[in-house]
Amino acid sequence: MDLLGLAPKAEHRCPIPVTGDPEKIVIPEGRTPDVILKNLTYIQDEDLVNNGSQSFPLFGGNQSWLQREESFKLKPSMEVHCGFLRNGGADMSHVDIEYVKKCRFVVASGIFDGYDVPHQPSNISSRSKKLFCFLMVVDEVSLKFIKKNVTVRKDNDKGMWVGLWRLIPLKHPPYDEPRRNGKVPKILTHRLFPQAQYSIWIDGKMELIVDPLLILERYLWRDKHTYAIAQHKHHRSIYEEADANKRRKRYARPLIDLHMKIYYHEGMEPWSLKKNTVSDVPEGAIIIREHTALNNLFNCLWFNEVNLFTPRDQLSFGYVVYRLNGVFKFFMFQNCEYNSLFVLHPHTREHSSKVEWVKSLSEFKGSGNSMKESRGGFGLWTPYPKNLDSVVLPQVVRTSKAG
Repeated sequence: MDLLGLAPKAEHRCPIPVTGDPEKIVIPEGRTPDVILKNLTYIQDEDLVNNGSQSFPLFGGNQSWLQREESFKLKPSMEVHCGFLRNGGADMSHVDIEYVKKCRFVVASGIFDGYDVPHQPSNISSRSKKLFCFLMVVDEVSLKFIKKNVTVRKDNDKGMWVGLWRLIPLKHPPYDEPRRNGKVPKILTHRLFPQAQYSIWIDGKMELIVDPLLILERYLWRDKHTYAIAQHKHHRSIYEEADANKRRKRYARPLIDLHMKIYYHEGMEPWSLKKNTVSDVPEGAIIIREHTALNNLFNCLWFNEVNLFTPRDQLSFGYVVYRLNGVFKFFMFQNCEYNSLFVLHPHTREHSSKVEWVKSLSEFKGSGNSMKESRGGFGLWTPYPKNLDSVVLPQVVRTSKAG
């Protein structure tokens, strides 16, 4: 406690205990063995969805409540929804498909709807420049914006580059909502780059300032982890995070409430010291992974929740951990180390959509019906199989003015 009796403020940045020289790091041989889940496959085709005037495929599929429930039951061999249903969008060019086949080590990022330009990683060793593919996933709007604002170089195979970053354009956005589109490369990195064994995801507004080999050694190899993500600075409970999302108008408030009511009804308790996790809420802007079968399954299930409910992925992460009953292991590291991995740059403009200002479900009626997403969030509009009328969300005590 300080002199006023208040808890001391947490450090914003702290030193990362990295090994000094990337050139001396010994990369583990082989892969971490898949012990529980040995064979994971993905649903590729489904019946088309009809919106009353036309039929069309859905990128995330039309997962039923029963299919969702079954997907949380671990078996040695599983087939699950995991995006990329046939003709659902997020299409990569043949040139880029061939390029990423050689990528075993990946640093991935993404820019959607023209909110950023690529920020060049710094302090990158010559070894990492040769070892890693730096892949910047962009939609067509962002590609046009980038071409207008920075120099884009073309190689002999027609691949596009901005400095270290290889641009990976995705055609046919799978969702109406840019924030939901951004979850595709972030969470489903293993589907976009199936040959990758390791990946580091960093949000498009960030400039990476630590060598990626040092990151893998610190957060995965040193203590034999396969998945690492930082603790949120302010919140440990998803219900705190949901409250903050409503206050900051990150999505329609009544839909966030419905999302949380479903989770609470399904047994997701607020975080407490009784839980076996550091926190239920991550800072999702940096994700460090080995692409094991279990980690890939976790990412599929996490993405399915984002596809089904709100695009606020921090609300879903802890829920999927809970549903896997302690089988999914991950390293949640200090927030102050997270802040030492990057320099944060402002977006080129603020994101805003009408749905974020909605205060009541009645606003979706009549002309407001156009605010409903046409290709995502169907779990918010499909009747839930149980009665939620009596569900009262846990009270939230706001512990920070921020967040």
